[in-house]
Amino acid sequence: MTQDEIELIGLVAGGFTTASFLPQVIKTLREKNTAGISLGMYSAFTFGVALWLVYGLLLERPAIIIPNFITLVLAGLVLFLKLRDG
Repeated sequence: MTQDEIELIGLVAGGFTTASFLPQVIKTLREKNTAGISLGMYSAFTFGVALWLVYGLLLERPAIIIPNFITLVLAGLVLFLKLRDG
């Protein structure tokens, strides 16, 4: 496999994992209810995604950077709503 083919696999994988996160974000925004969301889990998840983003930036790998940037924005939004709602 070429490096471009490997990068494409990473981009597709990142696209699917990021897309799988969207239903939770949409549900949270529509219902305006974060009661069922674990603050500890979302805090750890958001921090982990931020570290993956830094890792991707250090390696200069779009397949790591792009999905993790998008997921960080989405997870950060849900975490913000959770913290705001208490």
